[in-house]
Amino acid sequence: MKISVNSLAGGAVAEQIERELRRIADNVLDPNTSATAARKLTISITIKPDKDRQSAAVDTQVNASLAGREGVPSRFVFDYDQEGDGVVAELVTHDRNQMMFNNSGTVVDGAGEQPDKKVVNMSPYR
Repeated sequence: MKISVNSLAGGAVAEQIERELRRIADNVLDPNTSATAARKLTISITIKPDKDRQSAAVDTQVNASLAGREGVPSRFVFDYDQEGDGVVAELVTHDRNQMMFNNSGTVVDGAGEQPDKKVVNMSPYR
């Protein structure tokens, strides 16, 4: 037999295999995909002989099955505004009533909004 994958279709099949292996490598190294998910390289060679059985049309497909991107978790909180309309905000802390500092150093609530400043200082040392 005088057929080699390296020379099949003038080397185009080998190039496709290398391209798909690079895609698999990029997918494995992507931090947004599962590290342990299986990736698959499929090489399909379809051979359709002519009626005289002396030659055949050959079609080669090289495909990679990659790991999908992982979801990005988040949480929403729901409430009513002063007009009674429903509102939604992203919960940026684990407790919607917990105060925190945002990236600029401002005190905000669990939805990232500035509190209404109705805080009473109960400390006897102030």
